[in-house]
Amino acid sequence: MAECEPSAHQFMDLRVPEYSYMFGFLQADGHLSQQSRQRGRLTVEINARDIDLLRKFQKLTPYNSSIRERTRSTNFAETAHSAVWSLCSLEARTIVNGLGLPYGRKSQTIAPPLVEFSRRDYLRGLIDADGSVGHTRKGCPFISLTTASTAVGAYLRQYAKDITGCERNIKRNVRDSIYNLYYTMEVAQNLAAHLYYPGCLSLERKRAVADSLTTWVRPAGMRAAHTRRPWTEWEDRILLELKSPKAAAEKLGRTTQSCDLRLWRMRNGQVPMPDGE
Repeated sequence: MAECEPSAHQFMDLRVPEYSYMFGFLQADGHLSQQSRQRGRLTVEINARDIDLLRKFQKLTPYNSSIRERTRSTNFAETAHSAVWSLCSLEARTIVNGLGLPYGRKSQTIAPPLVEFSRRDYLRGLIDADGSVGHTRKGCPFISLTTASTAVGAYLRQYAKDITGCERNIKRNVRDSIYNLYYTMEVAQNLAAHLYYPGCLSLERKRAVADSLTTWVRPAGMRAAHTRRPWTEWEDRILLELKSPKAAAEKLGRTTQSCDLRLWRMRNGQVPMPDGE
């Protein structure tokens, strides 16, 4: 789909990368409202510096829509300059709603589409809207997504594991009950390079930052990230037979601390015993 021009594809055909990206962005940063007599509106409001993305959305949409800019006071700044894309078409709203963008409050109820879609483009849309890409204070690369949706959090967790091999536990934070999936260093480099591929539809500033992550090199002396090694049923049997974390560590090529913790978890019912035990 050259330069985001609508093509023979149906509007919001999520097999098309640009539409998958757009839908992910709408789920995170869009708002569907409805009134009487089937009236309503789909709106997206973002910082005015990113107005070019809204223009691309407008080109992808074969229905009348408008873009306006406004300046107002917010909780975060005395004056905030934003751009708003508005789409009123009932047909367009029905399509987007049917794919999984609810009317009204949606942060906890959104979920990946049930139809076939371009996975990495969808996730990039979510991250462009509700995530971050950059460097930590120490200069290490990171990529993250903040979401209130359990389905979205679990989906990114599994997808990132499939791409990078890194597994994250997701848990809502205590302060505002939000999930924050956070990846750093080589994992962030690999994930960002996969999501922000050349020529993809994205926020230009985030794509530029994602590109800059590739230049990072782990400093000499910085310990490499530990990759968790799953326990097998055979290893559990050896551990139970030897009854000695130290002896099991030597036989299994693991640390004594790891064997001690695994044995304690089996004896206290935190992990299942091997079959027949």
